[in-house]
Amino acid sequence: MKGFYTLRWLFLLAFIMIFAMDADAQVSSDEFYPRHVQTQNAGMYVLGSWAVANIAIGAHGWNRFNGEKKYFHQMNLFWNTVNLGIAGFALYNNMRTDPLMFGVEEALGEARKIEKILLINSGLDVAYIGTGFLLRHLSSNSDKRKDLLKGYGNSLILQGSFLLVFDLILYGVLHSSRMDFMEGISFSMGESYWGVSWCYRF
Repeated sequence: MKGFYTLRWLFLLAFIMIFAMDADAQVSSDEFYPRHVQTQNAGMYVLGSWAVANIAIGAHGWNRFNGEKKYFHQMNLFWNTVNLGIAGFALYNNMRTDPLMFGVEEALGEARKIEKILLINSGLDVAYIGTGFLLRHLSSNSDKRKDLLKGYGNSLILQGSFLLVFDLILYGVLHSSRMDFMEGISFSMGESYWGVSWCYRF
């Protein structure tokens, strides 16, 4: 399990990187969405790094251990293969998109969409953790699959907990950035359209 102490420190340092990416919250309209995408990318690098480390340690543990530990590492490897694919796809998609092509309202809409996805994911993360505890409970009543159920259950608890913290922190950073940006602008209703007036704070 020493490898997971290393992962914990990696996890901590990676989130410091996310906050550093968003340290200067007050940005102009041209800077807002590029900064938003930059923060998303930092989050995907965190997720990808976690996935790569888990795959490497999982492969080693799967080969080295038996019983409960074997299945714990096995599920970590399987789970993070998916995480790595998600992180890679998101980074690829962001690299293909020019953030400057979005207007203010469209950029804010895209930002809200990502926040909603992160909140939905957080709910799923809680379900993963709950499933992990359920598998641990079922393992006590199963002789043939005790090690598998307990190992998989422990893995789901670990991975679900990581994703819950990850999604909530990334949501918090992105939401805070969007709200800070919106404080710098005011929307006024016209007769048939929304007008946008800029109120920069000095």
